[in-house]
Amino acid sequence: MPQGGTSVRPPKPQAPRPHQAGGDAAAGKQMKSCYDVAEVIGSGAFSTVHRVHHRASQCSYAMKCVVRAKLTQEDDDALQDEVAILKEFDHVCIIRLYDFFVEPERYYLVLEEMSGGELFDRIVKKSYYNEGDARDLCKFLLEAMKYCHDHHVAHRDLKPENLLLQNTKDDSNIKIADFGFAKRVKKPKSLTTQCGTPGYVAPEILKGLPYDEKADMWSVGVILYILLGGYPPFIEENQKLLFRKIKQGAYEFHKEYWADVSSEAKNLISSLLTVDPDRRLSANEALRNVWISGEEPLSHKDMGQALERFKKFNAKRKLRAAVHTVIVANKMARILDFSKAIKEAALDDDEE
Repeated sequence: MPQGGTSVRPPKPQAPRPHQAGGDAAAGKQMKSCYDVAEVIGSGAFSTVHRVHHRASQCSYAMKCVVRAKLTQEDDDALQDEVAILKEFDHVCIIRLYDFFVEPERYYLVLEEMSGGELFDRIVKKSYYNEGDARDLCKFLLEAMKYCHDHHVAHRDLKPENLLLQNTKDDSNIKIADFGFAKRVKKPKSLTTQCGTPGYVAPEILKGLPYDEKADMWSVGVILYILLGGYPPFIEENQKLLFRKIKQGAYEFHKEYWADVSSEAKNLISSLLTVDPDRRLSANEALRNVWISGEEPLSHKDMGQALERFKKFNAKRKLRAAVHTVIVANKMARILDFSKAIKEAALDDDEE
């Protein structure tokens, strides 16, 4: 590998943390008797995230403090779903919930501390980036989705902001975070809530059709396209036109940008960005794809030009996220705004 390159490897197994999930709250202890609360590392409309230290184990965590009075009943139900799912999960590629305190004024979620920031922000700092790096990242994402889907859970909001690094030194320690929209799938095509993020949302959700875990696989396809091409497959400033392109699956591999990318990688993307979810690959099927399971290292396939496009895309993404942060009030508001946008786009399409 050329000097200055840092390879992104599949995540390594981790030893169990000294402090196991559920112990303190289940024992009837109060949060303040167990943790020293340090600085704020994040905030939202009804919550703040603090760095905390567990007194008994001396381990550090991220604690999400949620003001109960600010939650609607729907928001409260969504949070309870998120907690129940994360309590059940134990996977190296998924953020871990260590404890959950229910107190009169607040909920406290004790989570794995992810101090390395967003994965995409780390990629743009690279001096060398190759197709092997992109494949390793896709493997991580597919392994995480396989675990979720094997447990009959759809994440429903896969996007770059939810792909985090545990620390600043190890590029391989990546985890999926924010299960606020996650939902159990009791039977195929049983979900109906229109939620997600424009640009990453599956066409069946935009069409108002019942859906399931396959919606996540569309989002995986979008992220893989960005990792290999350096820009998203569906680009439109006008949200109505963006939704129309997604519903039609109208994207292409532009020759000037994709000529040197492996045909197997492009075939995988095409198998994920398939409008019909019945024909779209599952996580299990995608992991068996020849590009993912192949022995070729791919480190010789330099993606320097894609990296430059990636840097421009990421800068725009961060700016857009900063603007939208002050607009979003809560999860239910996001769902209502998203559903409204979908309905307005559908009405415009009908008029045309």
